[in-house]
Amino acid sequence: MNISLNITPMSDWMPNKELPLLIAGPCSAESEEQVLKAAHLIERDHRAMIFRAGLWKPRTRPNNFEGVGKEGLDWLARVKRETRLLTTTEVAKGEHVGQAIDAGVDILWIGARTTVNPFSVQEIADALRGHDIPVLVKNPINPDLQLWIGAIERINQAGITKIGAIHRGFTPLSQSIYRNDPTWKIPVELKRLIPELPIICDPSHIGGSRELIEPIGQKAFDLQMEGLMIETHPDPDNALSDARQQVTPDRLSAILDTIVWRHPEAPNKNFATTLEQLRGEIDEIDEQMINLLAQRMGLVEKIAEDKKRNNVTILQVSRYEQLLNDRIKKGERQSLNPEFVKAIFEQVHQNSIRRQEVIMNAV
Repeated sequence: MNISLNITPMSDWMPNKELPLLIAGPCSAESEEQVLKAAHLIERDHRAMIFRAGLWKPRTRPNNFEGVGKEGLDWLARVKRETRLLTTTEVAKGEHVGQAIDAGVDILWIGARTTVNPFSVQEIADALRGHDIPVLVKNPINPDLQLWIGAIERINQAGITKIGAIHRGFTPLSQSIYRNDPTWKIPVELKRLIPELPIICDPSHIGGSRELIEPIGQKAFDLQMEGLMIETHPDPDNALSDARQQVTPDRLSAILDTIVWRHPEAPNKNFATTLEQLRGEIDEIDEQMINLLAQRMGLVEKIAEDKKRNNVTILQVSRYEQLLNDRIKKGERQSLNPEFVKAIFEQVHQNSIRRQEVIMNAV
């Protein structure tokens, strides 16, 4: 899949060119006093670069606090005047874009509930035409990579080249410790498809509780993400929205002290040489694995031909159950995670079934 976008490197549009990018501020702007207090306390930690506050809050149900709206733009303007922090807020409609830009907001972000709707994204893209402002696109609430990419493409085609993605997790399909399941493979695949696209992680929304922010943030950096957006409030327990996932400015600093930002490369020549040798050995093993899988599939094809001649079903559940249990036990003897082994052989078995279907249904 070839995805061609015109993206300006983040180091060219951020005044502090050193990564990681750190965005902090309350979930919602609640009052001028709350916004300014949060901003001044956050500014004391020199690592924070951008102040965030939601003004228009799309809520799941009515009659909840839905933000102060346009009024809060003046508060963000005061943050810019009184601190060194840039400002950012979420836009969900075309009119929000014009109002935020006119008020001097530095960066816009598109929320997960908006990203899921191409009509809404296109409305925002149309409003952005002719403007030169950074835009961050959160993933949609459902785990749909193409929908995420489509939203990024729409914004980029509107002429926005200062663009990035925010990974905030996906609505979980089953009970989870997370408010939104991280499903890390999706942002990793996004990075593979668009390597020049900066990706920032929102551990507040993924975790849904302040205790999970640090481990999620560390995982994000370990997966080569370029920054974090952490919801920070001077009195989080009494916040009007998402109280459990917000932290105090002091707690933010403690989290940043704990998280280790690792680099994709290292200047140590001995390390680089050893790493290259080990990667070479992995490449050889991977080639052997591919050859063995091809041999296995060849045997599957022979089995399918015999089954067809003898009018035998493709799937024998007892055989599959026996195979799976046997492979898991053998993997455990090699200190391999049972879930890892199970996932591999489930995929192998599904592909074996598909190949047998082709052969047995051929005329």
